[in-house]
Amino acid sequence: MFGQPLIATLTLVAATFWFTADQQGQRAFREGQYREAADHFSDPMWKGTALYRAGEFKEAQAVFARLDDAEAHYNRGNCLVFLGKYEDAMASYDRALARRPGWREAEENRAIAKARAERTKQEGGDLGDQKLGADEIKFDKKKPGGQETQVSGDQSGDPKSTQALWLRRVRTKPADFLKAKFAYQLETGEEDAE
Repeated sequence: MFGQPLIATLTLVAATFWFTADQQGQRAFREGQYREAADHFSDPMWKGTALYRAGEFKEAQAVFARLDDAEAHYNRGNCLVFLGKYEDAMASYDRALARRPGWREAEENRAIAKARAERTKQEGGDLGDQKLGADEIKFDKKKPGGQETQVSGDQSGDPKSTQALWLRRVRTKPADFLKAKFAYQLETGEEDAE
């Protein structure tokens, strides 16, 4: 009669009694319960990462801002890109690169933030509440945390390689790509010969 609810309650009580807040956060993080994990974590790097995974970019960047190492500045830059604050993101990537020179992922993300900032300026500056970010965020839950995803890309910084890098890294709707393509064609006077 009391079986399942009682067992669940006792398990919860035992978990809070026997495990530290960070251990409870790690359990929730492994289970994909990122918001719950963030509530448990006292370690700021884990807390920020959980908030980032939960899509709480404003809170995550505030947590990362309290830390002063390369990874925290890099993660804060990623949050700022999702918030559409490209200039601040570039500054954050610069701080990450000052602490870890030659960090390819930070250099690539900085190039993306720079391209987005330039595009925003070309399109008239302030977008109001509209942000130029991904429509949907997907995380690879099969890949263990703490490992870097390698993205190959030309480091020359030319617009074509930056565009190719961006297209490989962002998942968005095909309609958004068509909208951007048509806007570009209209701007340059190009017509699709296909």
